[in-house]
Amino acid sequence: MYPVKKLQDCATIIAGQSPESKYYNTVGDGIPFFQGKADFGELYPNARVYCTNPTKIAQYNDILLSVRAPVGPTNLSPGKVCIGRGLAAIRPDSSLNLKYLLYYFRYFESQLSSKGTGTTFKAITQKTIKNLDVPVPPIKEQLKIVARIDELFSELDKAIDTLKTTKEQLTVYRQAVLKDFFDSISRQAGRIKDVCKDIKVGIVIKPTQYYVSENGVRAFRNSNVRRGYIDDTEWVTISKDGHELNLRSEVHTNDVLISRSGANLGMAAVVPEQYNGYNAIDVVIAVPDTAKIIPEFLAQYTNSPMGRAIVKKNERGAAQGHLNVSAYANLPICVPELKEQEHLVNQIAERLSVCDSIEKTVDAALAQADAIRQSILKQAFEEKFERKNNVS
Repeated sequence: MYPVKKLQDCATIIAGQSPESKYYNTVGDGIPFFQGKADFGELYPNARVYCTNPTKIAQYNDILLSVRAPVGPTNLSPGKVCIGRGLAAIRPDSSLNLKYLLYYFRYFESQLSSKGTGTTFKAITQKTIKNLDVPVPPIKEQLKIVARIDELFSELDKAIDTLKTTKEQLTVYRQAVLKDFFDSISRQAGRIKDVCKDIKVGIVIKPTQYYVSENGVRAFRNSNVRRGYIDDTEWVTISKDGHELNLRSEVHTNDVLISRSGANLGMAAVVPEQYNGYNAIDVVIAVPDTAKIIPEFLAQYTNSPMGRAIVKKNERGAAQGHLNVSAYANLPICVPELKEQEHLVNQIAERLSVCDSIEKTVDAALAQADAIRQSILKQAFEEKFERKNNVS
């Protein structure tokens, strides 16, 4: 077994602290300010907010550890940055190789997450972080472990890149199918508001005040709305009282949800029956008048290249694209007779079902790749690698 040290005995630990909001900006003044996991990329975070009066600072290649909601994910600091209370910076001493410690945290992530406490947000304390056990083999052995992990990860990444390319090609094909069908519709257009009973938005004023970890009502966020389907992961739950106070944003079967911001901007999906009665946060909710338009037709039109181009043209917001309710309500739409809509929806579904089947296979393979990555790390830190060269 490797010797084990407490993290505080082999690394400097810096607890994040958020500066006053008056020192924030999105125009690049000051240094990047990272608040938590939301800023993370694959290895380095993406700067969206800057700070002119930082309180706690991380340096280049410090390990950034998410310490609250969620607990455990890691990135590396891209330079001198300000860290908020959702992060801690960890700077290994000379007894630890940086990459070795980063890989160890990624191996240990699920166990670290289980140490989180709190009813609204799971978080870990500084005391918990300082007292984490870290196996510390000789540097030469650490480098061997890192090299072996890098080798296996490189092979895995090649396979993942191929799978991601396949997904990108499926996206292009889907858009081509939608363009083909919607280009065939008469150009006489009305407005989306003319074919909907209501168009509204989910909770936008401090939704986190209603968050609970259990015994509440699940709520949609932009990340749950995908192009043509609901992403049934990473739900948030709001209290029953919070739900009652925000019944206007309650969603129902056959509503059409449209993502307002972020990477999913403008993506639309019909609400299946299983999500009836959920709430929604900062999502556009369109209630189709089914005497005029089929919900699936509205969603597919919004997802089509034509619909997305119009959405993109009407987005608002400085820090990121943002779709206003009024902008969506006033978007032009060509609406044929219901019988023709039904025919188009069925034809599109038939063409896209092949894509859906392939994508499920690809997603399953990607999920398996994540499991393989964890298995590689598990083997590394449980001393089960069959090393090609174990001669000192």
